[in-house]
Amino acid sequence: MSDVKRHFDEFHPGLIKELRAVAMGEALVISPGDLRLVALALKKDLGFDMLIDIAAVDFKGKAEPRFEVDYFFYNLARKTRVHIKVPVASSDKPEVDSITDLYPAANWAEREIWDMMGIIVNGHPNLRRILMWTGFEGHPLRKDYPINKRQPIPVLDVNLIPERGKHS
Repeated sequence: MSDVKRHFDEFHPGLIKELRAVAMGEALVISPGDLRLVALALKKDLGFDMLIDIAAVDFKGKAEPRFEVDYFFYNLARKTRVHIKVPVASSDKPEVDSITDLYPAANWAEREIWDMMGIIVNGHPNLRRILMWTGFEGHPLRKDYPINKRQPIPVLDVNLIPERGKHS
């Protein structure tokens, strides 16, 4: 059992729902409502000072709940990682809470999981598309996104190529 799991069992009993073996060690499974508390404890109590990445997974047809958001944290002093898995209820509006105030690096990654998977990030300071254009319809990494769906082509308001001899 990891030191992280031991800490949560002692100081926050019941927060860790499951411990799973994964390629890079262990992953702790938590409830979506506990994400902020777990992230705060990782940062303040256990010294996980870096958020490496956030990823979302769509298990449509394979597992319930359908979505999962995975958080990867790193402790620079101890050179250790922790992987947190947050199963997200299958619904028309899957959602998790933002951790951008705790880990500013979450900003773009949270926007990406909204843009690509349609998982709403509550409390995000600027939740809008980051990879797709504003008029894009749907969320292209969802397993039920129609592969042949036609999208409106964006029209740019600015000329990105300056005229010959004119530089600003």
